[in-house]
Amino acid sequence: MSTFRLLSAATILFTIVTGTTWADKKITESDLSWPQFRGPDGSGVVRDSKPLPSDVGPAKNVVWKADLPAGASSPCVWKDRIVVTGCDKEKQKLETVCINRQNGQILWRQTAPAGKIEKVFKPNTPATPTPATDGERVYVYFGSYGLLCYDRDGKEVWKKPLPIVETIFGSGTSPIVAGDLVLLATLGKESAFYAFDRHTGETVWKNDHPKFRISYSVPVYCSQMNGTELVLAGYRGVAAYDIKDGKERWWVGGLAAGGVQTPVFGDGLLFVVSHFPGGDPGDRMKLPTFDELLKKYDANKDGKLTLYKELPPKVILYDRGGHDADSSITMDDMVPFGDEKKEAFLERPQWEKVIATMAKIESAMIAIRPRGQGDLTQTAVAWKEQRALPEVPSPLFYEGRIYLVKDGGIASCFDAKSGKLHYRERVGAGGFYYSSPVAGDGKIYACSQQGVVSVLKSGDKFELISKNDFGEPILATPALVDGHVYVRTENHLYAFGG
Repeated sequence: MSTFRLLSAATILFTIVTGTTWADKKITESDLSWPQFRGPDGSGVVRDSKPLPSDVGPAKNVVWKADLPAGASSPCVWKDRIVVTGCDKEKQKLETVCINRQNGQILWRQTAPAGKIEKVFKPNTPATPTPATDGERVYVYFGSYGLLCYDRDGKEVWKKPLPIVETIFGSGTSPIVAGDLVLLATLGKESAFYAFDRHTGETVWKNDHPKFRISYSVPVYCSQMNGTELVLAGYRGVAAYDIKDGKERWWVGGLAAGGVQTPVFGDGLLFVVSHFPGGDPGDRMKLPTFDELLKKYDANKDGKLTLYKELPPKVILYDRGGHDADSSITMDDMVPFGDEKKEAFLERPQWEKVIATMAKIESAMIAIRPRGQGDLTQTAVAWKEQRALPEVPSPLFYEGRIYLVKDGGIASCFDAKSGKLHYRERVGAGGFYYSSPVAGDGKIYACSQQGVVSVLKSGDKFELISKNDFGEPILATPALVDGHVYVRTENHLYAFGG
């Protein structure tokens, strides 16, 4: 294909995806690479026009397969190199691994100087954040240490120790690059939104109190929308910040607790999903009354429940589908089982407050018109959806539609402008979903935790193209680059072509 024809095809694709033309934005190496979580602008959409394989599996269209330490970070790709992170549980070692994109050979690996590995909630890992790159350097975040910067050959350029993440689930967010800034939102007791100079690692600004504090989401900077704003989803809302100084510009509240999914731009709208298990209208979490708890657990009949002794911490309150305490909402998610002497009590006022709080939490996907200042909760929402929403996977905007994939393998497709539901179907691969869907060449790739990759055809009607079982867990989001699909399983990285 000639250069002119290739650029013409890329121009058509870019116009469809973003609503703008290459005349508005020059083609950059960043656009044709996968430089951060979910690729260019965090969109999850490849920006070249090369055909992608319709069938990807451990024995189909495999170009190479590389062994990796365990982890859930997604591939970060630039030209001939791929960077991921991993965790050696036995040696308690966190690593950054660089791989040759042509043959899967490891080019270099570096160990993070972490003295203590953070505790995480299964199936999360201490190596979940995805690296980011500007083509010159790679920026890697570990919740157990902080931010590290390496050059293309793996030489350390600078490092920035940060407070260790101390949350129930562990770290999950990833850094991004915007111009000369590396942006990162951290979790824990010292939640903050940072901007670092990408050359030196010096702090340019720090927002100590982001509007919606707790966030597992990745910051979004979309140069095609408002080139001066950063967007971050958090606990019960989403907010925009000025890229120059980190100050709040606008916010939309009223979302569920969590701040897990990364927002996405498309058709002049910002799409945000916030899901809490048991928060859907047709699937509300039904908590027992305090009298019901007393009847079942109050052994000494004193009208209160002794934590650990009378009230077990692993009582399942809502089954997420895993049918065990580790994958469900349990009593210790609602009550602070932190008393070392194990003498704390659960009393009626405390439990009734929990019930009242949970009654207000509702899952929702909202389409926001990202324009204005201050509180836009009542004025900026174009449309809203509350059913069959994903708990972890981010929404995907592609060819004028919004795609969602939730636990159980339920895929939904909406018209992006109106919110009209085109379909809601099962892809035939159940279980939990942590990987976010990505798209290119008219195809959508969705991965289940159980290790099944489903490929759907883009369009108003549901069509499953292929489905393959990798035989090991998949939590990472695939990368799409130059006609290839890169799938990271728990212990391997696959390259697919053809």
